[in-house]
Amino acid sequence: MQIGHIALANRLFAAPMAGVTDRPFRQLCKRLGAGYAVSEMVTSRRDLWSSLKTSRRADHDGEFAPIAVQIAGTDAQMMADAAAYNIDRGAQIIDINMGCPAKKVCNKWAGSALMQDEPLALAIIEAVVAACAPRKVPVTLKMRTGWCEAERNAVRLARAAESAGVAMVAVHGRTRAQGYKGLAEYDTVSAVKAALRIPVVANGDIDSPQKARDVLAATGADAIMIGRAAQGRPWIFREIAHFLATGERLAAPPVTQVRGWLLEHLHDHYGLYGWDDAGAGVRSARKHIGWAVRTLPGGEAFRARMNLLESCETQVQALGEWFDALADTHHLLPRADEAANDLPSEEEPTKKVA
Repeated sequence: MQIGHIALANRLFAAPMAGVTDRPFRQLCKRLGAGYAVSEMVTSRRDLWSSLKTSRRADHDGEFAPIAVQIAGTDAQMMADAAAYNIDRGAQIIDINMGCPAKKVCNKWAGSALMQDEPLALAIIEAVVAACAPRKVPVTLKMRTGWCEAERNAVRLARAAESAGVAMVAVHGRTRAQGYKGLAEYDTVSAVKAALRIPVVANGDIDSPQKARDVLAATGADAIMIGRAAQGRPWIFREIAHFLATGERLAAPPVTQVRGWLLEHLHDHYGLYGWDDAGAGVRSARKHIGWAVRTLPGGEAFRARMNLLESCETQVQALGEWFDALADTHHLLPRADEAANDLPSEEEPTKKVA
């Protein structure tokens, strides 16, 4: 599996999710089997590049290659400038966001709203490719099937993107109007794959190894992209990899091993957001901890208690002690397919955390 000249470890991708796929989470997903992980979307507005939020999103210190950054905006030149800005900060692949359905993004005609204006969408693609090509940085595109049921233009836009020089297209199997409601459909993904020569990635509702196999078979896609199902269960990537390679389900991870993964993730998380009491590190860690424990015995009660803690140190101590107690009664965690019916309500973006 390659994106342009860049070879990937495998065809299992972590989807870009605002408020989720920061550097620590991407690192965790890659350690646990993802061959590729895309950053949270970075704004194309130059006046916001110096903000703390953007500086964190553009922080790739120690990140495993390849480093992929998603950019969002509505002006072709601004998007080209944003691509250059992020390449200067380590991006090796630039992804264009035409898939986010959030109202605060689409109301500004960014994200999936761009699929309504194909000339503008193509102008942005051409400008970003022109900025990246001299620096040998591939450009990819994340999109939906269309704006609404009556306007499924993914195939047409994907063809235009390929002609403009895009190296890969990822398609979420819903329209913008659907948001995250209903079920993802894969016929449109299959049609995009049939129409293009470049790699095509299937995204939407892939929550177990069996579903991953079925979606790959149904679409002929070159890779799959996973969002919600990786929240709290980043080891789903290694479960899928094992199943695709052997046809057998991987044994669930031991509780003690998961404890180690999560505590390591927390330390990396605090390193990015800060260890200060009641600061961004404490607040933003709560959602990751909540996702990790939501399907486990006593998880809801623990999550409620965790949300009252106001320091990184007490979070780490409480999580470690809780998993120690869990390990006394439960050796293994449930597999991904056994927890797939209890996912968070959104894939991208999630609830904003200050």
